[in-house]
Amino acid sequence: MFYPKTSADIFKTSYQLMAMAVEAQAVIWMRLWGMAGAWNVTPSENHRMVSEKIAAAMQAQTAVAMAMMSGKPTAKVAAAAIRPYRRKTSSNVSRLSKRGPHLKI
Repeated sequence: MFYPKTSADIFKTSYQLMAMAVEAQAVIWMRLWGMAGAWNVTPSENHRMVSEKIAAAMQAQTAVAMAMMSGKPTAKVAAAAIRPYRRKTSSNVSRLSKRGPHLKI
């Protein structure tokens, strides 16, 4: 059984998880407003939100397998699983927030 080497590993992993959750909520919010016509999104956004999850899941699965096979502690394995999803949520927040609301004045 592997245990975290330090409490800092647990803190870093929990912070990444929390940041990913906040970013995911922001992405959901902007995409929902985009579906309602109140946020500028590209026509391919609905397809993108499905396909990116599949790619991130495969990357996470590979990263977890590699971390486990190299004997990393559980906190590092969890961090490897979170990293691909966090990269996606972070880039989505950045991309969607630049597009901004669709205001008709």
